[in-house]
Amino acid sequence: MCATGALADAGRVAKSSAAEAADVLPQAAQSGSRAHRAPHPGDSPGHSCPSGSSGEAKSTVVKVIVQLIRNLVKGIADLDEKIEEAAAAHPDFFIFESLPGAGAVIAPRLLAAFGSQRERYGNAGEVQSYSGIAPVTEKSGKKKWVHFRWACPKFLRQSFHEWAGHSIAYSVWARSYYQQQRSKGQDHHAAVRALAFKWIRIVFRCWKDGVAYDESKYLASLARRGSPLAALAATAKTL
Repeated sequence: MCATGALADAGRVAKSSAAEAADVLPQAAQSGSRAHRAPHPGDSPGHSCPSGSSGEAKSTVVKVIVQLIRNLVKGIADLDEKIEEAAAAHPDFFIFESLPGAGAVIAPRLLAAFGSQRERYGNAGEVQSYSGIAPVTEKSGKKKWVHFRWACPKFLRQSFHEWAGHSIAYSVWARSYYQQQRSKGQDHHAAVRALAFKWIRIVFRCWKDGVAYDESKYLASLARRGSPLAALAATAKTL
């Protein structure tokens, strides 16, 4: 794993820990409220604490959690800065930085997904399957069915899914393709996964060739091939 990938993993864990710590605050407050309730007739002796001691305990717990969250927030900010520095220094970062909608947050994640070793993936299909974007096709006798791929690195799948969703607002053909999928009856997430599947093929080619993504070149390529998507994209540009 490259340095950018390791830092991205560390940042994800830190942000998850911060979210979990934040969830504890309302629980602590609720626990404190229960401690202050009037004793019920059925309570056993010693069930409730004196109001002063329970109040102090509640305050102490909240202060500890708040300090923990502050430390995590500072650590996350430091990690984000290191991720940005490591990504910017990577010789392939320009490829992922050029992708529509990737931005400063998702571009390093995509860089970590592909890595530096060109021999790691033999074709785009391997990336699509490994990341969980490609569905699974199963057969039994004369029956065949397609279903969601569960066994995959979840953060990797999330990265491609999030980026594909963002790209809809920045790429003419991506928006047209997404709308095309929705018109076929696909729900939002299925349409975004289909778009991510298509994007991976494009990015894989850029990554293998060591070139930045160029929207105008891709649109010209669609037009040369007579792709229906080219007509849809051209119509969208005029709107």
